[in-house]
Amino acid sequence: MELSVEALGGLQLCGDSAHVSDKAFIVLVRRVCDNLLKDSTDTSVLDDEGLSNVDRAVLKLCFASLVTLVLEAAKHDSDASTISTILEDCKFTADRIDILNKIFISKKPEIQALLSNIGHTPPHIVDVDWRLDFYLKNNHVDKVNEPVYMVTLKTEEGGQEETKDVQFACSMEQLQDLVGKLKDACKNLEKASQL
Repeated sequence: MELSVEALGGLQLCGDSAHVSDKAFIVLVRRVCDNLLKDSTDTSVLDDEGLSNVDRAVLKLCFASLVTLVLEAAKHDSDASTISTILEDCKFTADRIDILNKIFISKKPEIQALLSNIGHTPPHIVDVDWRLDFYLKNNHVDKVNEPVYMVTLKTEEGGQEETKDVQFACSMEQLQDLVGKLKDACKNLEKASQL
């Protein structure tokens, strides 16, 4: 797990009790997890009374750094020892490391579930429609006399019931090339499934 220089700098500020008191640190870590999981009705960390004694610029940087740490740790399924190593490098005390680990480990499955819902998978082709058009002429040339295939792929994305259309036109050579590549892909899938 790698963090940016800015995130590490923010964590160093967050670990310094001169900038963030112990009580404010506990509130801040809870607010980070709550805001990620949308458990908090008030979305502004700056208005939290438990964080009123922390400078606003420091608070913003600490909050962003903790969010980065928590998301990266959840993404990489980091355990307490991995997080502890990073926090020790940022000069956190043992008490603060334990507090952050306890709160994070208790919320980690929920944060990972949240992360698993984020993303984009390519749409799946569920049907194909096509038609053959024959162009006799166009605006530039009087005689064209070539066939053009109009292909419509019906696709669906995960979690959505309605299908979307992807339309394109291609010549006979382009269509033959597409069919050949699809056949090659099917053969490679069959070989891979037999391994």
